[in-house]
Amino acid sequence: MVNLGRFEGPYRYDPTWDAHYPNCRSVRWLRHLPRDHFTQAALYEIGSFITLFQIRNHQAEFRSALGDHPPIELLTEPDSDDEAVTQTVSVRAEETTSDFVIRQLKSGLDPYQFEQFIAHLLRCIGYHARVTQKSGDGGVDIIAHKDELGFEPPIIKVHCKQVTTSIGRPEVAQPIGHTEQGEHALFVCLGSYTRECREYDRAKSNLRLLDGEQLVDLIFQHYEKFDPRYQSLLPLKRIYVPALDH
Repeated sequence: MVNLGRFEGPYRYDPTWDAHYPNCRSVRWLRHLPRDHFTQAALYEIGSFITLFQIRNHQAEFRSALGDHPPIELLTEPDSDDEAVTQTVSVRAEETTSDFVIRQLKSGLDPYQFEQFIAHLLRCIGYHARVTQKSGDGGVDIIAHKDELGFEPPIIKVHCKQVTTSIGRPEVAQPIGHTEQGEHALFVCLGSYTRECREYDRAKSNLRLLDGEQLVDLIFQHYEKFDPRYQSLLPLKRIYVPALDH
């Protein structure tokens, strides 16, 4: 998710807010847009910085994303010391690859093929998984279980959402109401979940929410087990960056 906002109020030093990030400025958020709203080149320029940085080449694209909101300043420089540069290279490489994976899963597969891909990923993790029929599945897209025949609990009912936007609590609460004793519900999406949805997740021991970022992490972990057709869909190569703790 790309969040666009405007500074409001002066700078303040407040270590009680967050010991790791005590330098604060209040922000009024204007828009929250999925990363696939922007071109790959624009996403590469911003990386996933958590400090101030300068956009030089794609200012018009980010300004236009504000819609009717007044323009904002896209200024200041990132740190330039060696450690910061190493972190930037590592983060940008991972962030760019994540964007590529999400785009491929969104544009390279239809919804049913996306369900098949998630079932394949679950098999690579160590589950037995089968995709349900295209219609009349009651909202359940995949049935997963640890034993070969699928009789032993827990039974996992997987709901796949091939969307890059944010999913709210109502979309999750309705299917979970049909989950029976000994069953678990897993929601998988390419985007994110609202705060209310995350709070609902924490209150339900038989519910698990997997967002786009977490999905990409699982893909990285189990990529070498993928069938050739999925490695062809997601052609990835391992890269190495300097270790900062050596």
